[in-house]
Amino acid sequence: IEKFTFNPKEGIDNPVMVITDDADSFSTPKPRLCILRREEGQSYGFHLRVERGFQGHIIRNVTPLGVAERSGLRDGDRLLEVNNCFVDDVPHPEVAKKIKLSGHQLCLLVLDGEEYEQAVCRGQDLRALTTAHKAEGSNPPRLCYITRDAASGLGINFLPVEGEKGRFSVSLVRGGPAERAGVCRGDRLVWMDGATVSDLTHSALSKMVKKCGDNITIMVIDSESEKNYIQRKMPILPAMAVPHNLPHTAKKLHLTSGPEGYGFLLTQERTPSGRTVHVMREVDIGSPAERAGMHAGELLLEVNGESVEQLKHEEIVDKVRQGGQQVTLTTITPHGLEFYTQLGLSPLLFCVDDAAEGGKRSSVPVSEAAEQQETTAGQPNLRFCSLQKGPLGFGFNLGCVPHSPGTFISQVALGGSGQRAGLLVDDMVVEVNGQNVEGKHLEDVIMLVKEGGSFLSLLVKNKSDSKTNQSEMLPARGTPSLEV
Repeated sequence: IEKFTFNPKEGIDNPVMVITDDADSFSTPKPRLCILRREEGQSYGFHLRVERGFQGHIIRNVTPLGVAERSGLRDGDRLLEVNNCFVDDVPHPEVAKKIKLSGHQLCLLVLDGEEYEQAVCRGQDLRALTTAHKAEGSNPPRLCYITRDAASGLGINFLPVEGEKGRFSVSLVRGGPAERAGVCRGDRLVWMDGATVSDLTHSALSKMVKKCGDNITIMVIDSESEKNYIQRKMPILPAMAVPHNLPHTAKKLHLTSGPEGYGFLLTQERTPSGRTVHVMREVDIGSPAERAGMHAGELLLEVNGESVEQLKHEEIVDKVRQGGQQVTLTTITPHGLEFYTQLGLSPLLFCVDDAAEGGKRSSVPVSEAAEQQETTAGQPNLRFCSLQKGPLGFGFNLGCVPHSPGTFISQVALGGSGQRAGLLVDDMVVEVNGQNVEGKHLEDVIMLVKEGGSFLSLLVKNKSDSKTNQSEMLPARGTPSLEV
């Protein structure tokens, strides 16, 4: 064995001193952002699989020179995010569904297969890894449905950003329809009624607004977040958006068969446009279908999470029967399907699970629901509150009844966003960003609030309308509470 004597003149350049590359093996993995764009009728050109003996969602069968390969996807990559949504711990069918619903554009954050395996072996937090990849403080876009009123019209104007073609900022009427629908001052317009505005002139955009009638659906984002997307060369897609006040939503119904079955008839019909649809008819009073929230005339979209669009009527009936005594159906009203079709979006992008509500909720706009509640005797008085995070955050605290679902406003900061929006102490939270939370626990509500970033829409009801004993409504010790 050669004896080594340190020579200070040679120092670290001493040829006997060998530095191993162990440090490189523990370097931080670097996820890659792949942006896929396909034409109508074209596939993305890859398969997504789960394989025995391997963890994660694996990219396989990447078509040579196809959309996926050109975007940088490689065989063996592991999928971490779909359209900014972390999916590593999401069941495989749900991940595949997210990809299908994305439309003609898709943003995938992936990690090299070998790097993924090393990260898992080291116990590295993959969610934290994806967060570090993003710009700090980047918020998701908001999809807002605006209804014109007599006093202020739509309550919004669009101004071209100086020196930047195809980019528009918004100007709002204070307290007007657009602001109530979740649009905030300084927002940037991304998309309007199914059209991306980056290709439009201000004149063309003005003509679109004039033709929109009494309603308009727009996608907006705050200016700082828009910069972050641009820096990452990432498109801002409706599939990434948080819905605000949309007039229609698909809903999941959970049915358990009774002695006489589910209590509805499924028929195959054609719409005036020639589209084949599967319609719920003859919903029996008091049947499992009615108790789950089904209404005659609704259209069937899914059976147990599987789309029925390409299935024959007999195949759908078989799938319902295969569920045995239980089945989950996703439905929407005919007007709802028409609404999303005109926007070029899938109605399954924004789906409400009616399980927590006992099927009592119908597919009506939040604004209409609030109007009905306020004018109908004996009904809860609902209020829609739109908030933007300020120096005091959102300016309120959430609390819960110990060991029970349901959340309420436990504190409201003086002069904060919550107080300006009209929140009151002991208000019960009904919806967060368009999603019903009456049956959810505090931890789940906290996650929904955080997902909205700097913007928040709440549907609340007065404490006097709540059946909960107010003396029990205290922030639960030992359970999460949120100061927002």
